[in-house]
Amino acid sequence: MGDKREMSRRTFLNYALMGTGGFLAAGMITPMIRFAVDPLLQGHAGGDKVAVGSPDEFSAEPKRVEFKVHTKDGWYESESTLSAWVTKNDKGEILALSPICKHLGCTVDWNTSPEHPNQYFCPCHMGRYTINGEHILGTPPTVSLDEYETEVKDGKLYLGKVKGNPRPGVTG
Repeated sequence: MGDKREMSRRTFLNYALMGTGGFLAAGMITPMIRFAVDPLLQGHAGGDKVAVGSPDEFSAEPKRVEFKVHTKDGWYESESTLSAWVTKNDKGEILALSPICKHLGCTVDWNTSPEHPNQYFCPCHMGRYTINGEHILGTPPTVSLDEYETEVKDGKLYLGKVKGNPRPGVTG
């Protein structure tokens, strides 16, 4: 009945030392892992939107605005300068477009092509967009310019995150 297996002194000490060493190693490594991962788990402070001016400053003619955004990527913090083309239609609706061309990432400008007036124009590969950011079919971009989220609050226009432009391409 009693096929009892005995443990040698050497095996017992080996298990005891490995257990104690593992416990001590875990105690030393846990704060290091917490130090490395904790900034990634923290929420960012501040609002998601940046004030760029009064809504009265904008009209049907696109106006370029530049603004600074505080970015926190884990433990690295930086301040980036971004820009947007802002227009306001007859109904008072504000549209803020990203100036980054959807073809290869060049910067678009308003009304700079003599052959195609009143359009956003990308000089890198002759990309064109309408005033609403719709890409013109037959030009290199295959999607419309991205939009910024907009909000008017306390007499100021705030721009938020970039979102995709749902407008399809148009012939031009």
